[in-house]
Amino acid sequence: MKQHPIHQLNKAFDNRARLGIVSALRARKDVTFNELKGLLELTDGNLATHLQALEKVDYIVVKKEFAGRKPKTSYTLTRKGKIAFDKHIEALASIINTSGL
Repeated sequence: MKQHPIHQLNKAFDNRARLGIVSALRARKDVTFNELKGLLELTDGNLATHLQALEKVDYIVVKKEFAGRKPKTSYTLTRKGKIAFDKHIEALASIINTSGL
């Protein structure tokens, strides 16, 4: 018996903030902390917590540099993160297209 696609959803993307972060990073090569904060309307602490969770599972990498004298932190989706997110989206599409739910 084939497993229902709901079992293919990735727990790392259960939270709407993490889903938003990864969606933004999937659409663009990299996104700064402040851009994510504004886009997702999150506090510094809340955003930082979700970014750390994604970094812990190697779905994103952080890059810290200086723009002039100001620190600039940006994030990029890793290859592992892209694959995991794409599989998550495929599972969602499959659930939507599955009858009998």
